[in-house]
Amino acid sequence: MGYVGKLEEKIKAQALRKKGLSYGKIMQQIHVSKDTISRWCRDIKLTQDQKKKLLENKMFGQKKGSIVAADNKRRARILRTQTIYEEAKKELGDLSKRDRFIAGITLYAGEGNKGDGRAGLANSDPKIIKFMMSWFKEFCEIPLSRFRGAIWIHEGLDVDRAKKYWTKITGIPENQFFKTYIAENKINSRKVRKNIHKYGIFSINFSVSDKQRRIMGWISALMDDRIAHVH
Repeated sequence: MGYVGKLEEKIKAQALRKKGLSYGKIMQQIHVSKDTISRWCRDIKLTQDQKKKLLENKMFGQKKGSIVAADNKRRARILRTQTIYEEAKKELGDLSKRDRFIAGITLYAGEGNKGDGRAGLANSDPKIIKFMMSWFKEFCEIPLSRFRGAIWIHEGLDVDRAKKYWTKITGIPENQFFKTYIAENKINSRKVRKNIHKYGIFSINFSVSDKQRRIMGWISALMDDRIAHVH
């Protein structure tokens, strides 16, 4: 490029700078280095408003860059999590009847009611509730009519919607639900609740003493006798 061309570019760059454009914006219109534009425009004084706008744009660009980086990181984490889930499913393979039996015992050992005669298990995870409903019917032979449901939910959430949701998950009719327990929101509390479940926590209940005692026997056999033999 000749001298005349360079001069035209310099004049154009200076004119754009006088309008308050950043060096980056000028470079999009004039294809020279940033150092060159900086040298051409170093004597141009910007107004306070122009300086403020450039600073705001710079801060916005940095913030936007941070948001994009965070979003890319989140996407990568989600993709990796999905990959791990799929690999874990393949590792587990198909569950046999005995596998399901043992799984139910361990879930009940951790989450179930241990009081004599009254069986129950509470959880907010619909997959666990659905699995245990199936488990109770298959291995404890509890008919649907003997089940009772109970919901523990935070104040302000839709109780009727929660009832319909858990009925769909468990098959237990709403007329077999106990009275819903509504937890009041503590306005003055400094504790921030991170896990407010949309449909609350659901409890499966049935009062068949012999069945509940049998479950406790299975837990005892699994946790005491079997583990004792390992040592």
